[in-house]
Amino acid sequence: MLTDQQITTIADELAAAERERGMIERLTTRHPEMTVEDAYAVQNEWRRRGIAAGRRPVGRKIGLTSKVMQEATGITEPDYGAIFADMVHETGAVIEHAQFSNVRVEVELAFVLGRDLAGPHTTVTEVLDATDYVIPALEILSSRVEMAGRTIVDTISDNAAMGAMVLGGRPVRPDAVDLRWVSALLRRNEAIEDTGVAAAVLDHPARGVAWLADKLAQHGDGLSAGETILAGSFTRPMWVHAGDTVHCDYRDLGAVTCRFD
Repeated sequence: MLTDQQITTIADELAAAERERGMIERLTTRHPEMTVEDAYAVQNEWRRRGIAAGRRPVGRKIGLTSKVMQEATGITEPDYGAIFADMVHETGAVIEHAQFSNVRVEVELAFVLGRDLAGPHTTVTEVLDATDYVIPALEILSSRVEMAGRTIVDTISDNAAMGAMVLGGRPVRPDAVDLRWVSALLRRNEAIEDTGVAAAVLDHPARGVAWLADKLAQHGDGLSAGETILAGSFTRPMWVHAGDTVHCDYRDLGAVTCRFD
């Protein structure tokens, strides 16, 4: 286990990397003994500082829940990160590319909770009962830790590489459609780059939310009514550059679009 001073130092380094749009050396290179619990302690320190600075927490993101994402990163265990209000954009947004590092986009569904949800032993049915509506979303990834050879410990410390999210399309009640079969066509500059089906997320995207509720319970935490939960990507991360336009068509659930300046 890392000391409190080591956790503070790492949080300082990550904060500096975020401000300077840079990266730091892999944490596991310098701290091979670092554990998953150490990584969440670093993330919690980052989140605590954000709240102290006036940022408003609005939800959580779940990462690495699908085979395509696990294959893309070489990491086989899901993780989670925090979402602040200033990370949330609406479809059609023009987003500054330079505010992020190693910028990629993922296709997801976001669950907006109508009531509290807490583990352990959370079921898909309980997630659906607690959900007010589900809405299409794009997640913008930003990595402040060098990517080559990174482990789950590196990604968790880096707030699960959360940069921002874009919400749009048509919100639906969780029982209005079979969420497993929600599909998406992801375009960059009018060319299709990837496609996916939401069942790629643990066989049902609500299962990702159930995993999160159980994981938070291990840390003495839970999910609250009103929170937005990004359930995990069902496409590979797509690299984007300044000047790119991203458009994701969710068929009956509408579309989400953003442009990077």
